[in-house]
Amino acid sequence: MKFDPPLLQGRFQRRYKRFFADVILDSGELVVAHCPNTGSMKNCLVKDGCCWLSESDNTKRKLKYTLEAVTSEFGGMAGVNTGRTNKLVSKALNDSLIDELRAYSVIESEVRFGEENSRLDFRLSRSAEAVNPEDICYMEVKNLTLALEGGLGAFPDAVTSRGAKHLRELLLAKRQGFRAVLFFCVQHTGVNRVTVANEIDPVYAETLLEVMNAGVEVLVYGTRMSTKEFVINKAIPFSC
Repeated sequence: MKFDPPLLQGRFQRRYKRFFADVILDSGELVVAHCPNTGSMKNCLVKDGCCWLSESDNTKRKLKYTLEAVTSEFGGMAGVNTGRTNKLVSKALNDSLIDELRAYSVIESEVRFGEENSRLDFRLSRSAEAVNPEDICYMEVKNLTLALEGGLGAFPDAVTSRGAKHLRELLLAKRQGFRAVLFFCVQHTGVNRVTVANEIDPVYAETLLEVMNAGVEVLVYGTRMSTKEFVINKAIPFSC
C-alpha cells in the first residue's frame, strides 16, 4: 500500500471523542486529524510521540488529515488506521506474499457466513469453480497494535465480544469442512512475537484456545512500514 504523497510527520498530543486527535505538525501547526480506530489504542497514545498523517484533497471532508501511525509506549511505529488493514491483507494475498495461502486464486471480501449474522473478511477459493469445502478457506483478519515489553505483541487491546463471535463462526466453518484461518496483521515495527491478551479479555482467550484445538489456524504476519509504503512482509511466531 503506497502513500502518495508520503505521510506527514508530527507529534501526537491527545485523542478525544474517540475519532479526533490533536497533532502538532513539524511546521508547528496544530491540526485536528480523524482517528479511524474504535479500539482502546492501549500503549499507542504517547503524548509528544512521533506520529504520521495522510492528507486528503477532498474538499467535502470535514477533516483534512487522518491519523495513520503513531509511536507506541515501547517504541516502534504502529499503524492505527484499521480501515487499511483488510486492504493490506488483500494486496498481500494478490501478490502471493502469504506463504500459507498461495494456493488460492480467487479472493472475495466481506462474505456472509455463519449462524450469528456475521461477515467474515475473506473467502478464498482454489478456483472460480470451487465448491468442495476443502478447496475453500474462510479468513477473519485482526489488526494488532498492542505492544508489550520485549517485542511481545498481544490481541485484543480491549474486550471484544465481536471478536469472539468471529471465532465461533470460524469454528463453524471448520466443522463444515472448510479451512478456517484467523489472521493477525501486525502493524507494529517493534513486535517480533505475538500472544493472546488473556488478562484483557479472558473470554476471547478461552474461545481462541478452543477453536485452535478444533483446527482453526492462526497466521501472524508483520508489516514493513515507512512514510511511503506499508507492506505485509514476514511471518511472526504466535503462542496462545
